[in-house]
Amino acid sequence: MTASRARTWGRRGQTPVVRVRGRSWRRYSIAALCCYRPGEPSRLIYRPRRHHKYRGAGRNSFAWTDYRDLLVRAHIQLRAPIVLIWDNLSTHRAAGLRQYADEHEWLTIVQLPSYAPELNPVEGVWSLLRRGPLANIAYTDDDHLERTLRRSLRQIQRRPNLIDGCLTGAELELTHYPTTPRRSQ
Repeated sequence: MTASRARTWGRRGQTPVVRVRGRSWRRYSIAALCCYRPGEPSRLIYRPRRHHKYRGAGRNSFAWTDYRDLLVRAHIQLRAPIVLIWDNLSTHRAAGLRQYADEHEWLTIVQLPSYAPELNPVEGVWSLLRRGPLANIAYTDDDHLERTLRRSLRQIQRRPNLIDGCLTGAELELTHYPTTPRRSQ
């Protein structure tokens, strides 16, 4: 619920000000995958989760099992093996997730070097969100934030060229260019 800041225009001498409430005990997490398969449009697969922080109420972020479930859904949706390029978030390096990858031949995990967010294509998606629909908005409630996030992520999903841009911005070479959506016949 904490607002992102971005630049805007205003009348000379009148700085626009957006007032927001203090920090909230609520948290909204999103896990996302930028997916690429040769000959098909790039895809964005994501899973949002709303957390309510209460003292002693357990975890307020994704667990390794949540990431595993996201990978299973992506594998079913893509109908192909997955080579996962991941940053060094501690949950991504969890022993349970590594063991799961070792037990399933369709999943290969490659860890990015530490402190290299420019090599992570999903960082491009977060940048698109922060600079665009999430900038300079004071959310009225949790539902307003959730609606904005879901609508913005769906818009990115419908534009595979944006996902291609995030993949190439991370210095990943695509074997097809440009992305063209499939036409049903």
